Amino acid sequence: MQQEPHPHQDPTSARIVMLGGGAVGGYVGGYLSDAGYDVTLVDFWHDHIEAIRKNGLQLTGLTAEEAQVFHPKTLHMHEIAKLRRAGPVDIAFVSMKSYDTAWATTMIKPYLAPGGYVVSLQNCINEETIADIVGWGKTIGCIASRISVELFEPGKIRRQAPKGAAEHTVFRVGEVHGRETERVRQLARMLGIVDGTRITSNLWGERWSKLCHNAMRNGIAAATGLAGREIDQHDHIRELTLQLGGEAVAIGQALGFELEKIGKLTPELILKAAGGEASALAKANEILVGESGDGGRGALQRPSMGQDMVKGRRTEIEEINGFIVRKGEAVGMAAPNNARLVDLVLRVERGELKPDPANIPTAWASQIKAAA
Repeated sequence: MQQEPHPHQDPTSARIVMLGGGAVGGYVGGYLSDAGYDVTLVDFWHDHIEAIRKNGLQLTGLTAEEAQVFHPKTLHMHEIAKLRRAGPVDIAFVSMKSYDTAWATTMIKPYLAPGGYVVSLQNCINEETIADIVGWGKTIGCIASRISVELFEPGKIRRQAPKGAAEHTVFRVGEVHGRETERVRQLARMLGIVDGTRITSNLWGERWSKLCHNAMRNGIAAATGLAGREIDQHDHIRELTLQLGGEAVAIGQALGFELEKIGKLTPELILKAAGGEASALAKANEILVGESGDGGRGALQRPSMGQDMVKGRRTEIEEINGFIVRKGEAVGMAAPNNARLVDLVLRVERGELKPDPANIPTAWASQIKAAA
């Protein structure tokens, strides 16, 4: 393990690069730039970068006060060499799709300061990929939980969840070794400008718990075209989400992770519900149906994979549900529902099927259980 680099005496003097200036990267980078941090957004969507340069980065939310226009520095991806002129990069946030992690980290590596580091601000579990390129001592994880942001037009990002940490802490920052260091304390204070933040000593457990939640929602949204809350209004699809989650929880526990709450469900409740325990299934259904009908936070928000499907982009299905399947194979555990969902979403991606709730047959989960 490399020795921890010295933290910055003046955190606002740190040179920050957001590799990916889309929904999450743009949202976080915009607020940090407004707070006086030296932030450069790097993105490969030409129109997005040009819109920011012309009109600023326009953010909106659920309140009038959240309508803000920020003016971070920007670079097109092909302009990355210009970073050299301004000096080494202290903090590089990777906020891109998981399948872009390796090349993006390789691209930024030559520009990192000796004490600089890379933060995975992404879905999925990418810290190992990053560490293979820059080293474990230059790798930090950050989970963004239920932030519900979307880049819906070039230069325009909207948030469909309330700001503020009163009920939910959005950002969880952690070292891969679990110890609290000065650099994660500084990083937590920095992200606290954007929204509620805490330091976690359980990065891997938090990561797997978020992976479980994504496995239960994202692929279903991509395959069906349903928004997040709409998913739970279909009884058999809701049952399938619990089966997906049950497989993911069991594999995560077999890998030795200490899992946290998955949405409003405990890992134990998901396991029991997926196993068919009547009282647990009733309780899980009560929670999920209650959330789907409350008309609250992000009622019509599409999970990110559902947004990708609408935009004709490659999804992260192989990095979410496929990752669970592969990790299960490594410990001798099958994840048949997750495997079948991967195949289904890939068929929709290829245009063989259109997103439709009918893609999830009523008997899917029961058929899988019977086969197992």
